[in-house]
Amino acid sequence: MIRRMATDAGNPIPRFPAGFLWGVSTSAHQIEGAAGEREPSVWDVFEAEPGRIKDGSTAAVACDHFHRHREDVALLAGLGVDAYRFSISWPRVNSPGGLDFYDRLVDDLIAAGVRPVPTLFHWDLPVGLDWLDRDTASRFAEYVSVVAERLGDRVKKWITLNEPAEHTLLGHALGAHAPGKTLLFDALPVAHHQLLAHGLAVRALRAAGATDIGIANSHGPTWPASQEPEDIEAANFYDLLLNRLFAEPLILGEYPSGLGELMPGDVESDLKVIAEPIDWYGINYYAPSRVGAPQGAEIEFGGLTLPAELPFSVREIEDVPVTDFGWPVVPEGLTELLTTFRDRYGDRLPPVVITENGCSYDGLDDQDRIAYLDGHVRALHRALEAGVDVRGYFVWSLLDNFEWAEGYERRFGLVHVDYETQARTPKASYGWFQGLLRAQRELVQG
Repeated sequence: MIRRMATDAGNPIPRFPAGFLWGVSTSAHQIEGAAGEREPSVWDVFEAEPGRIKDGSTAAVACDHFHRHREDVALLAGLGVDAYRFSISWPRVNSPGGLDFYDRLVDDLIAAGVRPVPTLFHWDLPVGLDWLDRDTASRFAEYVSVVAERLGDRVKKWITLNEPAEHTLLGHALGAHAPGKTLLFDALPVAHHQLLAHGLAVRALRAAGATDIGIANSHGPTWPASQEPEDIEAANFYDLLLNRLFAEPLILGEYPSGLGELMPGDVESDLKVIAEPIDWYGINYYAPSRVGAPQGAEIEFGGLTLPAELPFSVREIEDVPVTDFGWPVVPEGLTELLTTFRDRYGDRLPPVVITENGCSYDGLDDQDRIAYLDGHVRALHRALEAGVDVRGYFVWSLLDNFEWAEGYERRFGLVHVDYETQARTPKASYGWFQGLLRAQRELVQG
């Protein structure tokens, strides 16, 4: 693979529609710290187990956002974003005074002219709960009601769950993330219960008066390794698991053929809850996947060990740049994904928001990140030109942060964080995004 990408960054980015929402994203466990001031999550337990986190670190302090949030709100205001997507820590809400922090954060964001867009679950499940248990979905709805009652007078745009596909696959099927289970296909109830939790959360938010609700699902095109029938079959199955399984119950009100009967409980009744209408559909996009038939051995890919018994194998995408994480850089995959969703689901597809898109690169003069973001914003505009109803774009991430099982070795932020001093330093990409937002406002106003 090549390490750098060509860029069109010297040319102006085309005008996006008036009202298009520009933002940045973070998550509670990755930036808040202050772990001793909340109940523990499954990630705290996972991080304490030797060998789970590659650099041996924990998120106990992370970016200390809990104590420094006003400094981070100032960075948001200086950046000029319309909105800030953060997550609310369920374990913190369960703790005395935990909601007070989010009260302050929401008030400070609004005072700075930044719209708060909270995600209600971003993987930090309270200890004692388990997504294998159906009751966790009901407990989630109760927690959502508490948060909505407290913040709903000021928060208007809500996200229920972040990436239930990854939480199922990495946390429960492969054991690479918390809670570290290796259930393979026995993890399917985790997917169903998270989707049920989403539907119950939508109902809870509606009951609190919310009118702008979405989800953040991760998706990417799946490319067969060849045109051989076995590679096409494997790629179709991978697409079924990572894309259609988590999209179609929400969008179509049904599981893809063959999957519904594998789910627990009264699936027909549950699907009526899961398919509660949402106002927009969030997509986290990072890269396509190249998939072929199983190769009969474990595969090391993207920092994961994929078991030999999986009915597919994930292959390298050749002749494209890669990030410092080794992820392929394929902006045109975003256009392909969005037009595929438009063609696949037609008028059943709600308006789309890109709720995450970003990359890991080191250094303050992060020209590769600028090239990456520039390419993806242009790819997004091409999807708009092709008729896809896209309403917003959020960069991952505002800050360098605790990158789950990678610890602090991967830097996704527009702002550099010195984890010893907690000093924040805007990178070149911060200035680039700031300039993009300014230029877009001038184009809209002109």
